[in-house]
Amino acid sequence: MGKPVVATTSLAGCFGCHMSILDIDERILDLIELVEFNKSPIDDIKTFTKQCDIGLIEGGCCNSENVHVLRDFRKNCNALIAVGECALMGGLPALRNTIPVQECLEEAYLKSPTVDDKIIPNDDELPMILDKVYPCQDIVKIDYYLPGCPPRADLIWNALVALIKGEQMELPYEVVKFD
Repeated sequence: MGKPVVATTSLAGCFGCHMSILDIDERILDLIELVEFNKSPIDDIKTFTKQCDIGLIEGGCCNSENVHVLRDFRKNCNALIAVGECALMGGLPALRNTIPVQECLEEAYLKSPTVDDKIIPNDDELPMILDKVYPCQDIVKIDYYLPGCPPRADLIWNALVALIKGEQMELPYEVVKFD
């Protein structure tokens, strides 16, 4: 039997959770011995080439492209892990949820002193902005949640290894504390 296949992606977020994956430092070499990466910025594979065992999702959904990517991950991954506060609750991008979308667009494209053209982009190729930023579980079924902004590298490491080995996750306070 081959190695478990892992895919990762970033939606509306800052890519900090992927940085935490890289922050497992030399254990990344151990991880490569345990898993095969498929669609991920870690290996630069842009499309799914096979069904994946585990999908790691960072970021929430703020536009139609995010929703498409998340649904594609749900379809192509047996287990989905929401990683970080943006995936779990919308995070910082969700701060716009109390402001109407039109007002956000006007502020960014019409009233900003750094914009010359003063037009709101409107092209069929641009993703449609959603009415608010949605956490991943509002769009698809999520199997596991790793909190943090970003989650600590040890939390991601412990969770991945436990899931890969089919063991109970041991998440001591030290890897989930936020102080």
